[in-house]
Amino acid sequence: MDASTTLFNQLKAAEPFFLLAGPNVIESEDHIMRMAKHIKAITSKVGVPLVFKSSFDKANRTSSKSFRGPGMAEGLKILEKVKVAYDLPIVTDVHETIQCEAVGKVADVIQIPAFLCRQTDLLVAAAKTGRIINIKKGQFCASSVMLNSAEKVRLAGNQNVMVCERGTMFGYNDLIVDPRNLEWMREANCPVVADVTHSLQQPAGRKLDGGGVASGGLRELIPCIARTAVAVGVDGIFMEVHDDPLSAPVDGPTQWPLRHLEELLEELMAIAKVTKGSDQLFWFFTKLYQEQDVS
Repeated sequence: MDASTTLFNQLKAAEPFFLLAGPNVIESEDHIMRMAKHIKAITSKVGVPLVFKSSFDKANRTSSKSFRGPGMAEGLKILEKVKVAYDLPIVTDVHETIQCEAVGKVADVIQIPAFLCRQTDLLVAAAKTGRIINIKKGQFCASSVMLNSAEKVRLAGNQNVMVCERGTMFGYNDLIVDPRNLEWMREANCPVVADVTHSLQQPAGRKLDGGGVASGGLRELIPCIARTAVAVGVDGIFMEVHDDPLSAPVDGPTQWPLRHLEELLEELMAIAKVTKGSDQLFWFFTKLYQEQDVS
């Protein structure tokens, strides 16, 4: 069995869930190494399998003046150092087919951004690396679209695919999280991940002093959305974490403070352990109700 399939099976079997977490974008080597060290220490302590996340390039920023990261060559060198130093699997995103081969040599999980979830050539190129593919559901998509996206990966010869809910457009500058999607996306026949930070973005919802707009967000609701996701029974949680969100150059309003990560994970684990064992109880009471005369 190859390494990607082994990791994929480990993530599928994770109890009560696995975590994809890290800063939104690589700000510097020092910052990423420090964040990886602290996040691994926390997840090891509470017992949650971790895949470390950060982006080498944020290609879909609201403004062309926004910080994008160090670029692919430098970014992959930094992520490889994290991988070796802390023995962590890595997840990062791609935006073009030409990036997939190089990214696949470092990343254990290749992430397809929500805006690109239907891009067949990108899905196929990512699939052919043999790495695990995490496809984020487009904000503009119904959950049923993810079945087709996952099938594109499988038909390209890669069975190691996951789908990720990250909210649905609710007007021009807001997203809504529909917990039904976390169940409906099971139709893709693969692990389901909940992105509990991007789901709370307010796209182009924050006016800048010098003109223009940037994404806002509702960081205070991250615990609420995360509790909902684990109660529904997701396989994984995606969460962007930063040691100083207020100074983060990208998506500060929706990054969870590092200092509160351990507390939140402990709460989520307690909820998940209860609810994941409740399926048999649910069906027992359903059957009991059906057998009763309720007329």
